Formats: sequence, C-alpha cells, structure tokens
Amino acid sequence: MPSSSNPSWHHILFIDDLEKLVIKKDSSLQLAISLKEMGKQVSLVFEKDFFFQNRGEANFTCYEFEGAFIEDSSYIDFFRLGAEKSIPLNSQTVIHMRLDPPFDSRYTRYLWILKALKEVHQVRVLNDPEGILVHNEKMICYEQEHAASSFVGASEKGFLGFMELLKNDKEREYAGLILKPLDLFQGIGVEKVPVETDLKECLALFNKKKEEFGGAVVVQPFLKEVEQGEIRSIFFNGKELGNIIKIPAKGEFLANIAQGATFEAIELDAATQAACQKMSQELAKKGVPWIAYDILGGVIQEANLTCPGLLVEVSQATGKNLARELAPLIENYLQ
Repeated sequence: MPSSSNPSWHHILFIDDLEKLVIKKDSSLQLAISLKEMGKQVSLVFEKDFFFQNRGEANFTCYEFEGAFIEDSSYIDFFRLGAEKSIPLNSQTVIHMRLDPPFDSRYTRYLWILKALKEVHQVRVLNDPEGILVHNEKMICYEQEHAASSFVGASEKGFLGFMELLKNDKEREYAGLILKPLDLFQGIGVEKVPVETDLKECLALFNKKKEEFGGAVVVQPFLKEVEQGEIRSIFFNGKELGNIIKIPAKGEFLANIAQGATFEAIELDAATQAACQKMSQELAKKGVPWIAYDILGGVIQEANLTCPGLLVEVSQATGKNLARELAPLIENYLQ
C-alpha cells in the first residue's frame, strides 16, 4: 500500500450505463453523490471509455455529474451526467469496480484489465480484481466452518449421494431442494424442488440445470426459515454498517427485493455478527473490504463482493446515509 499520508484521491466509479440502472436506488450512484457532497474528487467512467495501454500515460474520458437525494431520504431524487473530462491514471487514482454481475467472460476480462492497470499505472482498485477473481461469492461461504449443507458440481453420483445425506439427516427435516447457479445474481435461475418430488425427477431436474448453466449446479436443502426473511448485512474492512431483513412476498420463496420482497432494519445476533466480521477482516487483507452478506437461518449464504448492493435500502431502513459513513472508511483503508 502507498506510504503517502492523506493523499488527494480521485475516485472513479466504473459503472454500467445509466439506462441499465434503477437510478432511484442504485448503490453506486448513492456513493458517487455522497462523495461529491463531501467535497471529494469523483467521476464516472463507462465501458465505452474503459481501456488499458502499457505505453505512455493513460487517461480515461470520465464524466462529471449532478445528483441529489430526496429530502430526509437515501433514495435518489435526480441524477444526470455533466461534461466529459480527461482524468490521468496514477497512484492517486481509485477505481471502484461497480459493474453488476453476472460474473461471465465479459466481467472476467474487465478484472484482468483492472489488474493490469494496477500493475502498470499504480492505480488502486476496490474491490481488488484479484480478490474478486479468486473468491466466488457462494463458494467462499461454503468453505466456512458452520456453512449451510451444500453440493456444487455436475456429478450425478455426487448429487445422489448428497440427496441420501439430506434425507438421512436426523438434525434437520428434509423440506425439499434449492437448485441454483454458481455465478448469477438477484435470484436468477434459482428453482425450488418440492419435498414430495421423487428421486428420479430430482435427478432429471438436476441434469436440466446442468445443461441450463453449462456445468456445475449448486444444490442445497430448502430452508423454511426463508419465509421469515433473509438478512442483508453490509460490512467494510470488518466494520458493520447496517442490516435489513428481506421478507419474501406471500407464497414466494425468494427474498429478493427485485422480486417483490419487503424489508426493514434488523440487528445481527452476536454469533452471526462475529462470523461476518471475521470473514470481512480476512477478505480485507486480500483487497476485498466491501462485502454485502446474505444470511439465512443464522448462516452466511453468500458474500456479495463483485458489486455489493442494497446500500440505499439499508440506509433507508436504518435512517442514515451509509455512503457518507463508507467514504472515510474507504480512504482510511487506502492509506
């Protein structure tokens, strides 16, 4: 890390085109507006202006912007782009990787480019591209000591063996299956398999998902606790910023706000807080300080680190703009 004290960082947020965003509640735009309100240097860059070169200086064409929050709210009232400006990339530059998943070949290419920009032009990147590349958001959780029962793969024999374990589990009643992809987001591709489904049909559904996802499938027991809600908890460098519980719409099993779940503020119990804090501190050492956890039944199910979201919703529920708390934490982390 640079030894310079109190550098004047220029924050560049690498984001998707505005037409793809739900501007009113976009976490990246919330952070951008908050940084600007706090007097920080901040600009936006889009895919069409993003590149790497290894000869001479590199300058991004970035955009100024105007934006404001609804009064007494963390929701965004308006946001519009301003003038273009050329920004040199150097050791005073922080690029915030804020492209939304899926984690596909396009996403991977940009992580490779960000890594090269770090090496050649000495920029800082949050979250770090190498940290994102190495740590799958689901697998990092399945590695933990008290992880949810999980199978990940394309093996029929492995799947059948896992099914036998679930049905013979004397500690938890079998209540059906969840099949889901390893690298999508917002509940896309998640399928619930009812408890009464026979083994032959379960295997057929597993093989169908293998074909749909092009390989490995995540298989887990369905947890009835989802009906009471799933927690989203935001941490930065081991510090807890805030939490909400997302409650599925009646008759649904996905606790995704994009699929109609409601939300409200909640406190983490001591054991869950400690588990999140421990993982957050470990990942921060690997360049991944900003994490948004999904927690179900007291167990971390997913550690969102590609583009941690729901900052607006957690801010709204807790009654404080968490982006304003995040800004000094980011700059302290960069020292």
